[in-house]
Amino acid sequence: MNIFRKLIVLFAVFVSYTMQSQETAFQVKVTGKGNPILLFPGFSCTGDVWNETVKELSKTNECHIFTFAGFGNVPAIESPWLETIKNEVQKYVARKNLEKPTIIGHSMGGSLALWLASENPETYKQLIIVDGLASIGALMIPDFSPEKVSYDNPFAKQQLEMDATAFNKMATQMAAGMTLTKEKQPTLVSWMEQADRKTYVNGYIDLMKLDLRENIKSIQIPVTIMASVSFYPKPQVEKLYTEQYQKLTNKNMLYVENSAHFIMFDQAEWFLKEVKKLIRL
Repeated sequence: MNIFRKLIVLFAVFVSYTMQSQETAFQVKVTGKGNPILLFPGFSCTGDVWNETVKELSKTNECHIFTFAGFGNVPAIESPWLETIKNEVQKYVARKNLEKPTIIGHSMGGSLALWLASENPETYKQLIIVDGLASIGALMIPDFSPEKVSYDNPFAKQQLEMDATAFNKMATQMAAGMTLTKEKQPTLVSWMEQADRKTYVNGYIDLMKLDLRENIKSIQIPVTIMASVSFYPKPQVEKLYTEQYQKLTNKNMLYVENSAHFIMFDQAEWFLKEVKKLIRL
């Protein structure tokens, strides 16, 4: 009988360890009840980027708020970083028996949402992409192909070796261009500074190499794409998003005036109203 009890304890420990090991690529905070929503932050951000959003959505929905490995207080993981995250999210949704969750993804989180839905078209109810693209690399490199992006490049080496003062200066300049809401800029800087440096450098290269412009043709569920219009004229933004999402059939494009990259900050009232309307569909 004692041996039987020991076996039960050992089995319980094994199951507990296995469950934990399946989530090494992220941590998730769950709040609220109702139809599930997965909330993915953008690159280097923590799940706290969704605090105001979750405060409202958790009144009617079960919100799963992700912070990815290497960001916030979540330990870093080995490469391949982004692919591991994608695979573990798939396992998380299956293990939690989440039925047709909606995904809200900002920037990189939006790209991740597209990747997940392109591989599992029947798993999700809808996607809400907040200033995210199917191929960030194509935005930056003419005649882009993933092979043109290397982990071993001078800029990556420079960022890996950058001291705290230089990195703070870079992060401060970047944050100023990411949101028009000045009181949020220090938070963005602190998230970038808190990020594991190797993840910050090589993880972004993972994202640069990801090209979903063809893959998204397999997505049939509704996809709402919110595109910020601030630093570039609207016709230029429309051209970019039309090219990026050419192969996506069931899409609704929303161009958001007077907003930088963090639409949920710069047009907070409009954003919440629109998201609440979408999740009621």
